[in-house]
Amino acid sequence: MYSSEKSGDFVPTQQLNFELQQAQLELLSAHCATHQLRLHYSTGDLARFGRRDILRKSAEAASALNDFYSAIEKELPPSAPAPAPPAPGPEQIDQAIGWLAEYLQAQRDHYAPISGALSDETKSLMWPYFSPALLDQIRIVELQGARIASPDFFAQVRAQGFEPPQISHMDSVTFLDVVVFNEQLTERALFHALVHSVQVQILGLRRYAELWVHSFIKNRTHFTVPLEVHAFSMASKFQRPSAERFSVEDQVLRWVLDGRY
Repeated sequence: MYSSEKSGDFVPTQQLNFELQQAQLELLSAHCATHQLRLHYSTGDLARFGRRDILRKSAEAASALNDFYSAIEKELPPSAPAPAPPAPGPEQIDQAIGWLAEYLQAQRDHYAPISGALSDETKSLMWPYFSPALLDQIRIVELQGARIASPDFFAQVRAQGFEPPQISHMDSVTFLDVVVFNEQLTERALFHALVHSVQVQILGLRRYAELWVHSFIKNRTHFTVPLEVHAFSMASKFQRPSAERFSVEDQVLRWVLDGRY
């Protein structure tokens, strides 16, 4: 699909919106990392102890992004603010928890027959952070050209005024012990996905779904759900040049015991 500007130039809108979605996902990741900083340190501590070059570059990048998207926002046509949707009741929340748990289990069963084990090379990259038992259990699927379809119940979620995750644009989705990649495996996406596998193993599927749904209703965006925040945070630590070694299982257990999920 193409759109025409007054200048006569043609813009490939499908490619434009794909790249816009990718940029949004990167911004969400940066938002999660910044949210972790905000939780752990005051602005005074960051200004006093943080590396000046990194702080200045980060501030400059954030300012440039703000200017860019603010300029776009000014050109958007005005729209009437949507009325705030009513808060879902206990029955609706319980139904949503059931939807999520059933979806994760059903997709796990769907993809398991075509999945494969992690390679020895990939396991060696992940074993300092995850137990050998988990890495042996995990199965993966690389769709390469296909996309994971959004579940049917997302339409009902949107009807309630919530915007569910854009599954087809995610790098990967964790279905219990089966990880499905929308394109191909990347180390960061795998690490993030494995964190969710650990969370499900420790919490159990039903409790995982309960915590995810309750947090999503409260925060209204999936990337601020603590289960997601923790996965983003640990994946970022994993990708640091001089990454510290840590046990994901221990980290998840600590968050469970502290009631942080």
